[in-house]
Parts: sequence; structure tokens; C-alpha cells
Amino acid sequence: MPARTLMLLGTASSVGKSLLVTALCRIFAREGLRVAPFKAQNMALNSYVTREGHEMGRAQVAQAQAAMVEPHVDMNPILLKPEADSRSQVVLMGRPWRTIPARSYYRCRKELWAAVTAALDRLRAAYDLVIIEGAGSPVELNLKGGDIVNMAVARHAQAPVLLVGDIDRGGIFAQLLGTLWLLEPEERGLVRGLIVNKFRGDLALFEEGVRILEERGGVPVLGVIPYLPGLRIAQEDSVFLEDHRALGEGQEVDIAVIRLPHISNYDDFDALAMEEGVRVRFVESVEELGQPDAVILPGSKTTLDDLRWLRSRGLDGAIVALAGAGKAVAGICGGYQMLGRLVRDALGIEGRDGAQPGLGLLPVDTDFEPEKATFQVWARVIGGEGFLARLEGIEVEGYEIHMGRSRLLEGTQPLLRITRRGGEAVDVLDGAVSVGGRVWGTYLHGIFDNPAFRRAWLRSLGWRGEGPGETLAAMREREYDRLADHVQAHLDMARLREIIGL
Repeated sequence: MPARTLMLLGTASSVGKSLLVTALCRIFAREGLRVAPFKAQNMALNSYVTREGHEMGRAQVAQAQAAMVEPHVDMNPILLKPEADSRSQVVLMGRPWRTIPARSYYRCRKELWAAVTAALDRLRAAYDLVIIEGAGSPVELNLKGGDIVNMAVARHAQAPVLLVGDIDRGGIFAQLLGTLWLLEPEERGLVRGLIVNKFRGDLALFEEGVRILEERGGVPVLGVIPYLPGLRIAQEDSVFLEDHRALGEGQEVDIAVIRLPHISNYDDFDALAMEEGVRVRFVESVEELGQPDAVILPGSKTTLDDLRWLRSRGLDGAIVALAGAGKAVAGICGGYQMLGRLVRDALGIEGRDGAQPGLGLLPVDTDFEPEKATFQVWARVIGGEGFLARLEGIEVEGYEIHMGRSRLLEGTQPLLRITRRGGEAVDVLDGAVSVGGRVWGTYLHGIFDNPAFRRAWLRSLGWRGEGPGETLAAMREREYDRLADHVQAHLDMARLREIIGL
């Protein structure tokens, strides 16, 4: 028998669908059900590499972790990675498929829809319950003809739908009732409940609001979920940074991360911000940069364009000056490439051929190649000067997502020796370290998730924390439970189980 399904649709983007799906995955997994998340199509630059070497959206990874199952690309068959305002790389079933302009995307509906339904059907054959997330609004009337992520999925699975609105942004009645009224009758019949999310204040003050929604919408309100502050779960994409320019509230160590226009996997720095006394700021100008203890150049979907942007802001010179003054500078993935001497794209992998000089802080040259490297990685720190001297031989884990290959000039010290990629034994050098160890770069996303490496680097910046530290995964496990407890306390779980058929 195929798994039962439940779908959460939103009245708009960022109303909290992803977090609610995460909560429900943990709630039902704790009850002993085999639960899988599913989102047909995700648009995000925060991504992850599965055990099989497939790339998928970060939100579905968090949901799988909350469900206590291994993330699999079937949970997110299509990932759109924007490269420009109207062009995206389409990652289909975990591998780069095409880079196409937005106006051409919907012409591919037939092929993409086949991949979506096949992935969902496989999940339903393997699990007890699949919790499906929509994208944006299901009633963007000019786009509904090409829909492969919202009501089309609900109809395919005949999934009961919960409609989520965000009361914090205002207009909750227009959000929920307007969406209901714009749905086709068949679609409206699948909507079995409403959720009012991100409520602030006295819940009793919205009792009249619940009555109005139920009377005019014709479906029950299953819960009014209070806003939950300080939740430390990986965010879906860098839209989060528009309202959150800093992570952590520490005053002991100040770390500035350059907020590149196409910043990717900025959640690499969540582990730094969870340490007491550490503040991570995302900056876009020389004035915002100031005099931090360390600067990090993060990953980028378009390294050359973001390098040009860096120069246009004068940030290149400011970073070089800070390094010359003895400040620590680090680069992850695309940021590592930028720290080198030259970044070259002779094949036009990023959309146009060309080359840009890097910041020249590491003796490294990079060339883009057609084959995308997507691996889970195990490596050992080679050691060296400064904080690295205490880390020689320490094992770290992470993952690679990049289309460039970097070559170290003779005599340059690498950072890591990769011992396994995707489970296979290898002997590959990664990264580079400057003389003295104050400037370093690596392709390894997630390197700060390793407590020994993270804390050694922070101590070299003046941080006074002690002890072995905690993994980011352990902290997030607690947060999944905190989120699940919060949502479970404010949802009508008995009615929800009845809707699902449990």
C-alpha cells in the first residue's frame, strides 16, 4: 500500500512551510512512523550532497534529519540554482541538467513532471507517510499552467492539504481566504485545514479570527502557532539574510563574512555563531567590514561575477589590507578560488568565458571544468603553522560542491589530505595555507561543523572558550525536538491524524 500523504501549501514564500514540515517530520517519526519529506522543486543556493553524491536543497535535508532518515535526492528531485536574475542551473535528480532562462523553464514541464511523479511514487513505496511541501503560492494564476510543485502534486497524490499563512506580515484573512477562493473547486476540495503561523501576543485575542476564517473558508483552523524565536535550524536560502545580517551575539570574536550577490551555503557559518562569544556578520561594503578579527569569503554560484562585484565595492583591497595587517582570512569553495592568483573560465561554464585575477593571498590558480564535483568527504588536517600545528592528523568531515579545479604552485602547503570521497578510499590534497597559517582556503563545505577545527581556529582569533565543543548536528537535533514540541502543543493533532488517515 502506498504511503499516506500530507501536503503543506503556503499563501506566499517564507510563511514557514519548511519549518512546519520539519516539525511534522519529527513529530510523526517520534511516534514510530517511517516519514519522508518531499518538495518537487526548490530554488536555493544552499544545497547539500547526499551519500550517493547527489545535490539537493538544504531544507529537505533538514526535514530528513528531523524525520531521522538519510537524505535522498528523491525528496527534492528538482533544484534550481539561480545564476542571474533570469537564468538558473537546473539540478535534476541530483545532477546538473541544463542552465536555462526562466522563460524556457516551463517548456520542459513534461520531462520534469515525469521525474517529480516518479520520485514521489518511489518515496510512497518505501515509507509510511510522505509530508509534501509546496513552493510560493499555489494561486499565481499566470504560472499555474506550468505548475509541477503545488496543486499538481496534491492532485497526483490525492494528498490532503493544509494551507499556511503568516500572520506576522499582516493581512492573514486576505492571505488564507483569498488563496482558498482563487483555487479551482477540485483543488479547494483537497484543502482540509488552515494554519495561522508566527503569531505574536495573546492567543486569546485571535479566537474571533479563528471563527471568521472557519466560517468564511469552510475548513477548520488546525492551529495558531506562536512565533518561536532563536530557532537554530539551517535556512533554505540567503533570503534569510535580508532580515538577519548577523548570527550570534558575542563580543569576544568578530567575524565578517562577505555577503556575495550569489552567496551559496552560507549555513557553513552556523557552527561558528553557536559558540558563546562569537558574532558572525554578513557585510557588503568596506564600511560594514570595519576591523573584524577574521574575514571569510564564502561559496558562490558565480565566482567570476562575484569577484567583479567584490572589486567594484573596493572590498578586494580592504581584505588584502586586513591580511597584510595580520588579520585572519579564510575562503570556502568559491571564496577559496577568489583568494588565489587567477580564476579562469575558458569554456564559459558560468555563462561566458573569461578570467579574473584573484586577491593573490594564496598561490593557487583555478580553472572551471564541465564536470561538477559532488562528494561527501572525509579528510585529515595536514598541519602547519599557527592554529594548524595543534590539528595535525585530526579527521574532519564535509562535502564538496564545485565546478572548478585549483592547482597549487610548487611549494604551497595544502590544508587537507582527503582520504575518502563518497565512501571510496582516495589520496587527494585539498585547500591551501599561507606562510604563518593566517590565510587559508578549502573546497570543504561544513569544515566548521567539526568542533576540533572550529575551536582551534577561533582560539587563534582570541576566543577563550574551553573544552572539546559540540557538533552542529547535535545542536540541531535538540532544535528539531524543540520545534516539534512547540508545533505539537499548538496543533489539533487528533484532527490532523484523522485528516491523514492514521
